[in-house]
Amino acid sequence: MAETEVLTPKTSKQVFWDVVKTILKVGFTSLLLYLVLSKIDFQKVKYTLSAANPLYLLLAVLTFFASQMVASSRLLSFFKSIHLRLGYVFNLRLYMLGLFYNLFLPGGIGGDGYKIWLLNKNYKLPAKSVFWAIFFDRLSGLWAIGLIVVALIGFLPQIQIHLAIPLSVFLVGTTAYYFVAKYFFKEYTHFFFEAHAKAIVVQSMQVITVLFVLLALHYNGKFSPYLFTFLVASLSAVVPFSVGGLGLREYIFVHFAPFFNMDPNLAVVVSLLFYLTSAVVSLLGIYYVFNTKRLNEGLPKPVETEILPDKNSIDQP
Repeated sequence: MAETEVLTPKTSKQVFWDVVKTILKVGFTSLLLYLVLSKIDFQKVKYTLSAANPLYLLLAVLTFFASQMVASSRLLSFFKSIHLRLGYVFNLRLYMLGLFYNLFLPGGIGGDGYKIWLLNKNYKLPAKSVFWAIFFDRLSGLWAIGLIVVALIGFLPQIQIHLAIPLSVFLVGTTAYYFVAKYFFKEYTHFFFEAHAKAIVVQSMQVITVLFVLLALHYNGKFSPYLFTFLVASLSAVVPFSVGGLGLREYIFVHFAPFFNMDPNLAVVVSLLFYLTSAVVSLLGIYYVFNTKRLNEGLPKPVETEILPDKNSIDQP
């Protein structure tokens, strides 16, 4: 096991900058929402929302929740790579709590920060080891988005480029990504293919979530422009200056609408409903904010997560 590293409490200066970052995020999000709302017709948006089919909206919520269950399992694969053996149920609880922190408390410790703190506190596992596991979990999601984006390009005549070009770029990038990870971050690649297969499932289920949202809005046109824009907008999650991608995602939808001949009002409603869908699911994590005992009931003892050579590890003699 690597030398342990215990996280120290934040200084007053760090707390101050957390507050400043929160204010900047809220301000940036508010500005983007203002710019988006200035470009749409409120009456059309109101009518579109009022006519939405609740059954399809429920299916969207259920599909998104299922995607997060798979995403939790994907993160577990990276935890297994560093020989951190957590139970699936406990990891799911921790993941749901992290979703709540990430979406509703963007300026504080954050969901990822909380995971690092809790696992470091209980197992004295180096914080950087947990950080890199979470980092590769996020990176696998971005890779899966790239894969589906390339697949959708073939259905978008507005993008006048031969499919072989983006596909070749993606394949070359994937190869470089794998060998860099294998050479420089070997410890995190023991379950590389398993985790990335789960990443494809996660992103595919979120695409299905958007399809259900479109069906709820009685849309019967071409789906690919909305799905492509949604995936590109999903990359906004990596931008640190927005609250859960709110505002930035809608801004991207509005500016892609003319290029793909999308209805900007419908595009904004689709984006907002997806955000609300994710918010509903993320709210489930609030239970563990007020009931930490329930969360900790599933917390394995350190002995249960003893760091042992994994049978799939290439370091095993």
